[in-house]
Amino acid sequence: MKNIRILLLTVFAAAASFTASYGQGEFAIGVKGGLNFANVDGTSANAAYNSRTGYHIGAFTLFKFSKIGIQPELIFSQQGMKVRVNSSDFDSNFSYLNIPIILKLYLAGGFNLQAGPQFGFLMSAKGINGLDLAGNPTTGDIKNSFKSSDVSIGLGAGFDFPFGMNLDARYNMGMTNINNTSNPSTVKNQVFQISVGFKLIKFGK
Repeated sequence: MKNIRILLLTVFAAAASFTASYGQGEFAIGVKGGLNFANVDGTSANAAYNSRTGYHIGAFTLFKFSKIGIQPELIFSQQGMKVRVNSSDFDSNFSYLNIPIILKLYLAGGFNLQAGPQFGFLMSAKGINGLDLAGNPTTGDIKNSFKSSDVSIGLGAGFDFPFGMNLDARYNMGMTNINNTSNPSTVKNQVFQISVGFKLIKFGK
């Protein structure tokens, strides 16, 4: 939490400097949320991975000048995957606190292309954690089986409407192996997001 507070103070200090230096620029604070279509890039000899639907919600700030924007975000994100074992599907639910820092390139009007790093912190993980006496999978806490942090690259596109609403479609491609077990297999987060955002505070054009 201390690191998050430092990040927020840095954002507001940068906002003050930005608006003072670039009177024609824009600074905005808003909220956003939407759907996740999450999976992992990994293999298992005993199971198959499929995508699951979750949600994300959080806040963003936008620093925009001319055709370039920088948008740091703070997002709660439900991720994970469906695991198929013996013809049965089980949800693996990962909850992350993500901090994307997105560069936005505005091409025409409000249409923009997006790219940037995302830093994730695992808050909880639930899924298959063993077998019962009959050999059937049981579910529970599996947080210790995964690393506490994650790094992804976000790639996407969006549209900023003049009345303060924005739409985003983004693919977050995991760059780090989140597997924290003795199993040598590599597991990486893969999340496609569709978001709707609203600017609550706006300065400049």
